[in-house]
Amino acid sequence: MTTTSHEHLMHWLRDAHAMEEQAEDMLAKTASRVADDSPEFASRLRDHASVSKVQAQHLRECIARLGGDTSALKDLAAKAVGTAQALSGLFTSDEVVKAALAVYTFDHMEIGSYRSLMAAAQVAGDPDTLRMCELHLAQEQEMALWMESLLPGLTQRFLRQSDLQAQSGA
Repeated sequence: MTTTSHEHLMHWLRDAHAMEEQAEDMLAKTASRVADDSPEFASRLRDHASVSKVQAQHLRECIARLGGDTSALKDLAAKAVGTAQALSGLFTSDEVVKAALAVYTFDHMEIGSYRSLMAAAQVAGDPDTLRMCELHLAQEQEMALWMESLLPGLTQRFLRQSDLQAQSGA
């Protein structure tokens, strides 16, 4: 059985929808976990969770326009993974740094996904999907650049605080 470019595009759009559902969940939960350590980081995570929610809606609308529907199973699995990611640092002292690395990595997966979707939309002759993916790509690139600039300072602040706690015996 051969799969057409349109069928692949639809499948990948469903994957992207699940990815954005996962991102929204992971970002919101991570924001609440790191708020005390880095209010700026937490605020940006909450903002980007809102962006992910809108992106998921765009993807739902795109999938419907193409005659399909989202995959409840993929969405549920993605949300479960998002929750696990957000809670993975629960028992580590360096949770804020690990959370930043996870968000940075996830942003790059999203960037790759949207680049691939753009190429698929071109082959499938779907300019509306292409435009949507270009918008989402720009949003993810903006967040990835912000995360890239955040990582060094966040890491250094964490290490300085850790050293102070170690010196005070806390």
